Amino acid sequence: MMGRFLKPPAFWYDADAKGADLWRKALSPFGKAYGWLARQRFDLYYPVPMGRPVICVGNLVAGGAGKTPVAMSLVDMLQAAGHNPHLLSRGYGGSEEGPIQVSPDRDTAADVGDEALLLVTKAPTWVSRNRALGAQAAIDTGASVIIMDDGYQNPAIYKNFSLLVVDGGAGFGNGAVMPAGPLREELPFGLSRADAIAIVGEDTCGAAETVAAHTDKPVYTARLKPDAANPDLFGKRVFAFAGIGRPEKFRESLIEAGAVIDAFGSFPDHCAYEEKDLGAFMMEADAKNAIVVTTAKDHVRLPPALRERVSVFGVHVVWDRPEELSAHILAALSGGNIAA
Repeated sequence: MMGRFLKPPAFWYDADAKGADLWRKALSPFGKAYGWLARQRFDLYYPVPMGRPVICVGNLVAGGAGKTPVAMSLVDMLQAAGHNPHLLSRGYGGSEEGPIQVSPDRDTAADVGDEALLLVTKAPTWVSRNRALGAQAAIDTGASVIIMDDGYQNPAIYKNFSLLVVDGGAGFGNGAVMPAGPLREELPFGLSRADAIAIVGEDTCGAAETVAAHTDKPVYTARLKPDAANPDLFGKRVFAFAGIGRPEKFRESLIEAGAVIDAFGSFPDHCAYEEKDLGAFMMEADAKNAIVVTTAKDHVRLPPALRERVSVFGVHVVWDRPEELSAHILAALSGGNIAA
């Protein structure tokens, strides 16, 4: 099964992959150059302060770490505190330059990207390649705070609070910078700019220890829980597929829900699905009378002819210490300090 985007190399996360050590060593000079260039951006640019506070939800690795569901969870926190948050996305995978306010009745994933179509279900959402212009458009229409989904490596906007998201099952991979590993920048520099770190999912790769070795910034933990509106999959035969940063995470969620997985298709992140990609998969599922299920992020990228035939299994973030995280963020937005 192939999509229009490449999968990350196996050696980024699997030390036992064929030639893993050789590939890392061979590509490390390019990784050092990439990391140097990433740092230079912050030395050369002066971040623009906006008229309203900005929260950045980012990560340090290429691919998904759970940023979008984390950003969506912050909407609830801020609304409960009386804020009117707007969400801001680059619109990765979409054609719109922006700034444009996302309309689910008008826009498709090909226009604004898949994340934006999920974000807009929680709060007004803007897509803009130029983050400052997008943030200003949101402020002009009443936003009291901006939540950026991604943009951690973008120095254009001053961030009042940066929350760095780490996938507990993948961590920082082999710890090398692209193309030698999955990191978008050197780990110490990336961690130094965060106000807090969020580890989502069970920490099976020592992410917390790695973070603690480089910074004393507070670490918050969270889990992904199934949405109440999900179909009941307990004991049901399921054909599932996902084109996200780590498809295995979706498989684990289905198993926890009691699904009997007959087949699982793994696609590249942000895969722009065509009917031919899923034709044989759907036919086999029909022959076995199995339920076909995917993530909410994948569902918005399906061709219209397939959407009614595929069920959505959504997840949301549940924080272990939500009151502490909320207090930390609100203190930062008001210019105060708290002991975290």
